[in-house]
Amino acid sequence: MIDPWLGLLLMKMAVAAAIVVSCSLLAERSGPLLAAMIATLPISAGPVYVFLALDHDAAFISAGALGSMNSNLANASLSLVYVLLAQRFGTLVSLGAGLATWFAAVAVLRELSLPFPAIFVLTIIAFPALHRIFRPYFAARPAQPPGRLWYVLPLRALAVATLTGVVTTLSTTVGPTWSGVLAALPLVLSSLIAILQPRIGGPASAAVIANSALGLLGFGLGLATLHVAAPAFGSWPALGLGLLVCIVWNLGLMALARRRATP
Repeated sequence: MIDPWLGLLLMKMAVAAAIVVSCSLLAERSGPLLAAMIATLPISAGPVYVFLALDHDAAFISAGALGSMNSNLANASLSLVYVLLAQRFGTLVSLGAGLATWFAAVAVLRELSLPFPAIFVLTIIAFPALHRIFRPYFAARPAQPPGRLWYVLPLRALAVATLTGVVTTLSTTVGPTWSGVLAALPLVLSSLIAILQPRIGGPASAAVIANSALGLLGFGLGLATLHVAAPAFGSWPALGLGLLVCIVWNLGLMALARRRATP
């Protein structure tokens, strides 16, 4: 007989993995912009927050969203380091340096303990600035479409399922802020890099990450909405509003890009 707590944890992990696998299949069949827009949706953080909301109150979710905003700001440093290094170096060096920078940025931001207004202002400044820096790297394409490796989707699903299980299990111990930081780990970005660069090369892989800067801004805006709305409306309406902000933002970016591309 499976313990009810263990059964619920396994169900959480399976649901989170299924969501990420479905989104990954869509991303791999698209160009860098669409792939970036899909990757910057809360497809790994979202399921984690749903399960956190089952176990904790709205105040916990609000504080967790603030921690996730710190984590998302650190994504800017990861993206910058990776995109620049991937033009010349392999996956191990480029991704390794990007992740090291991410951990350093999270440590600094947690030490500073910035209030919400300061984190919000940094978010709306950092990602548009990053987008301008990345403009020369948007258009790189692989020489030929890559074939899918058999282990790609199971590996990504296992990573997301493990993250969901770890965060939901440790949430009571580590508290809301660190739960939020863990929920927004750059799992999707790093897995895309690890999978794409060996198959399509550094510049083409970096193009996906470069196109993600404004999508990460939308993710940050969704987290800000969650932080503000959870105490006022409760966890579930706030989660819905945060997700809506992310989806509408990314759809708007895609519509704007299509309009600019039309003669």
